[in-house]
Amino acid sequence: MSKPSEYHNPLQGMALMAGCMMVLPAMDAIAKYMATFEAMSPAQVTFYRFFFQLVCTVPVLLIIFGKGALSAKRPWMNLLRGALHGAASLLFFAAVKYMPLADVFAIYFVEPFMLAGLSALFLGDKVGWRRWAAIVVGFGGAMIVIQPSYEIFGAKALLPVFCASLFSLYLFMNRAIGEADTPLTMQTMAGFGGTLFMSGALLVGNGLAIPDFEVSLPSSLLGLVLLLILGSLSGYVHMIVVQAFRMAPLSLLAPFQYFEIISATILGYALFGDFPTPSKWLGIAIIVASGLFIIWRERVQARSLETP
Repeated sequence: MSKPSEYHNPLQGMALMAGCMMVLPAMDAIAKYMATFEAMSPAQVTFYRFFFQLVCTVPVLLIIFGKGALSAKRPWMNLLRGALHGAASLLFFAAVKYMPLADVFAIYFVEPFMLAGLSALFLGDKVGWRRWAAIVVGFGGAMIVIQPSYEIFGAKALLPVFCASLFSLYLFMNRAIGEADTPLTMQTMAGFGGTLFMSGALLVGNGLAIPDFEVSLPSSLLGLVLLLILGSLSGYVHMIVVQAFRMAPLSLLAPFQYFEIISATILGYALFGDFPTPSKWLGIAIIVASGLFIIWRERVQARSLETP
């Protein structure tokens, strides 16, 4: 497995990644809303997330590239990528059903460590001590946000950790697959993989009468609209994430995932009354600072290379 010869626009990749990370928590807020106010199980929400992703991306794919676009050059890897994403989303949506959004994200942020390690081990990305320091500082900020308690570190706290391990593999495959397929094709195939995986998970879980796998339909027009928005965001925002990973190395982009905690905290307060304490705002400031430091370091290195 080899890494590409060069990343043609790391700064643009970082900008895309930062923007996507600010938008993605809206998906998790919708999942929490559906579980809280629409009484829909996390597994059912996850299924609709991937099903409506297909509904939103397949027509665009066919219009732009024609029928041949559905013939991915690496179909099985893309389907596996979708299944990993489906399993990770299921664990995350189950976690946000029971816990505040900001707390789930803070526990989930063990993922950049995993991702940076995978990129260094298998793709040969250089992870210098300054980038490792930025990741560690950002993780420390996340811990300030969550303010761990004995209650949180019960069994439910393991859900974001398992989610992080699966999602790090998903993001790693974005680079491992390379540029054999377009980002839109990759997301469409991932939608098929996630939908197939969640169909099987729903059948098994519902058959075993597990409450979080209960099968249901949207109970209101608002619920249906929210699920359509969920599918659209999952398809197109993650497509942009794929493009970002083609512009910059994994280890460089990993700290920007901490940006999710910002909008997660805001949405948690606005929609569910999870009021951020002063210490949580301090943690958010630390997370932002770690990302800005990475941007500054990249600019310094770029200028040094330009200097004769």
